[in-house]
Amino acid sequence: MELSQITAQARTATEELLAAAHLEAGDIFVVGCSSSEIVGGQIGHHSSMDAAAAVLAGVLPPLQRQGVYLAAQCCEHLNRAIVIEREAARRYNLPIVAAVPQPHAGGSWATNCWRTFREPVLVEEIRAAAGMDIGGTLIGMHLRRVAVPVRLSLDHIGQAILLCARTRPPFIGGARAVYSEEEVR
Repeated sequence: MELSQITAQARTATEELLAAAHLEAGDIFVVGCSSSEIVGGQIGHHSSMDAAAAVLAGVLPPLQRQGVYLAAQCCEHLNRAIVIEREAARRYNLPIVAAVPQPHAGGSWATNCWRTFREPVLVEEIRAAAGMDIGGTLIGMHLRRVAVPVRLSLDHIGQAILLCARTRPPFIGGARAVYSEEEVR
């Protein structure tokens, strides 16, 4: 698959998920991305800096236009830590940890994001409002508590399976409760 196709798929997926999730400026959008799976390899064994860069070229511009922070999940070698802009870490009071992702210790995705962000830092965990899991990277640990699956017009980026979710506030109060339509859309 051509890198331009990967970029186009990532852009389409991001734009569709942004539309479905109703994110606001300042929200966090987490992406876990196996470049190995995108190029048809097994997760963690066929890392591709080029494929990861192609995904970033598709994901980042729509998020920036909407004022949403991109959070890039590292691989298991860094305990799925998150690369995020220092500004977001400060805004959400996220403790910064001392590590720098590398292609084979953090992954090609996180490494590309680290090299592209204005002022990248690594944090252990976040609670994102929405996210994309490209290739089975298990982003659930970084989503807010009530995640809602979102089906898009595509279900793969390259050869990697694409799963997406938005979040909503929990329903509480039982049968007599009244819920805000704006919060649960």
